[in-house]
Amino acid sequence: MKIAILSRNSRLYSTRRLIEAARERGHVVRVLDPLRCYVRIAPNDVAIRYKGKDVRDIDAVIPRIGTSSTFYGTAVLRQFEMMGVYTPNPSDAVLRARDKLRCLQILSSQGLDMPVTVFGDNPDDTNDVLAMLGDPPHVIKLNEGSQGTGVVLAEKRSASQSVVEAFRGLYANFLVQEFIAEAKGSDLRCFVVGKKVVAAMQRVASPGEFRANLHRGGSAIKASLSAEEKRIAIRAAGALGLGIAGVDLLRSNRGPLLLEVNASPGLEGIEAASGIDVSGEIIRHLEKQMRKH
Repeated sequence: MKIAILSRNSRLYSTRRLIEAARERGHVVRVLDPLRCYVRIAPNDVAIRYKGKDVRDIDAVIPRIGTSSTFYGTAVLRQFEMMGVYTPNPSDAVLRARDKLRCLQILSSQGLDMPVTVFGDNPDDTNDVLAMLGDPPHVIKLNEGSQGTGVVLAEKRSASQSVVEAFRGLYANFLVQEFIAEAKGSDLRCFVVGKKVVAAMQRVASPGEFRANLHRGGSAIKASLSAEEKRIAIRAAGALGLGIAGVDLLRSNRGPLLLEVNASPGLEGIEAASGIDVSGEIIRHLEKQMRKH
């Protein structure tokens, strides 16, 4: 099988591990920087070129598209789809996951429980929007942030209003969510491949920090999930159309709460914490789907 990995950097841990796993199983792998791909669109004639050469005979493509290149990266991924190339994470699914508001709207329609979230645009409505959410603390996050960036904890109503005003001044789209205090700065990353949770870790925030992201200094250990937590993670990935996903959950007094879904989840933290060859699981999933495809 000839596999293309859409990645800006072949030396990144996740990209490197996917290359190793694919080659160990006898596949040919090529890393393509999505920003160096360019496309031709014409009736019954679509093509992709990379650094002056046609990209042909690709069987499957694994997107590792960063937040900063979402628009262009998904356009290139869509071009591969138009050429009949299989991908576990289609372009539309990546876009659904990348837009936090759209993602939560889709998942809430499936009846999946999550922190109460509010969204509003007009400054005149700020007080009423916050009233819909309830008393602080509030978590305010950018709609397209990642790795914990653009996420602020406001412990007082006045602080919430100030952060909201600041984000509006930057013309940024953002959400405001209830703060789940009993989670104590901890969350679960469930790694879904196909219709199975292949690995899980519990991330714990560093002292004085409420964000458990490893990029924010958090630590991680292997996690044992309940049947309900596995079910929610699998349903969330499936509702968005993702074959590979990192699903983040919070353990609350009212049960597991869905926090967000990542369409390009990192492999370094989950493989180190769980001891599981997640990269190999991804390649095996590709093999299985290609037999069907």
